[in-house]
Amino acid sequence: MNSVRRERLDAFAVVLLILICALWGLQQVAIKVALDQGLPPALQAGLRSALSALCLGAWIAWRNGPAALRQTFAPDAMLLPGLLMGTIFSVEFLLLYFGMVRTTASRGVLFLYTSPFFVALGAHVLVPSERITLRQAFGLLCAFAGVAMAVLDGLRSQWSGQGSTLLGDAMVTGTSILWAGMTVCIRAVPLLGRTAPSRLLMFQLAFSAVVLLLFALFSGEASALTDASWLAYATLIYQSGIVAFASYLAWYWLVTVYPANRVSAFTFLTPIFGLLAGALLLNERISSGLILALASVAFGLFLVNGHRKPKRTVVTAT
Repeated sequence: MNSVRRERLDAFAVVLLILICALWGLQQVAIKVALDQGLPPALQAGLRSALSALCLGAWIAWRNGPAALRQTFAPDAMLLPGLLMGTIFSVEFLLLYFGMVRTTASRGVLFLYTSPFFVALGAHVLVPSERITLRQAFGLLCAFAGVAMAVLDGLRSQWSGQGSTLLGDAMVTGTSILWAGMTVCIRAVPLLGRTAPSRLLMFQLAFSAVVLLLFALFSGEASALTDASWLAYATLIYQSGIVAFASYLAWYWLVTVYPANRVSAFTFLTPIFGLLAGALLLNERISSGLILALASVAFGLFLVNGHRKPKRTVVTAT
């Protein structure tokens, strides 16, 4: 299909990004609930990838026919990069899910969504058209400050008396770096930029499903299949069908069409949505600190996405 690359975010992209961030914010609660309800990390991540790959495969076959699904894994120039992306995706989610066992949901969200810093840095170095200005850099700092205020406000009452979360924090930060690297590569490598988002996502989901489920089998986690509660499987369906299928497909389309650093800047909203989800679902309080954090994030995004004369080029994706 044909996609027109844009140098600015339009209204459609902004609305779609806000929706994706809301879904991702709720996902952090879903992961923790599933872990608490008996689905261990590798098994949960593997089932998530497998169910999402099935959803995506059905969508590709319905939209373009069974031949298009077979073409996804065709032995062409994209096969080796696709397998490499699948390997990175597997490591990324092993780090995330095992990291979430060792840290709190709020801290996990904070460290995961440091990704825009790494995206902005990588795009600045590797994608000449996406060099950040001082205004944009200041906007990223403002947005991150808002996230930090929100998470610190939520964690203030929990810090005393708890064990160290250093290892979990580091693992989730590793996930953030890998995620940023994949985002920048899609923009910097012409082959990836020309590849349909559905194919990029299928490589990652299908390959990671195999790797993660084998890891779960050999680590003994597979026995938890019959022990997990119905709530764990309900959150798994949410993670698989809504987040890993629909929202990731939309995300990859966005980063192939719009500037990667501007798209990634919106992920600063995700921890805010995560805290709001906690307030609504877990009766956590919404304080003045959270309101101030929301204002800081909004101001930062305004600076990052400030007016600039757009340029357009046409890219053909296979």
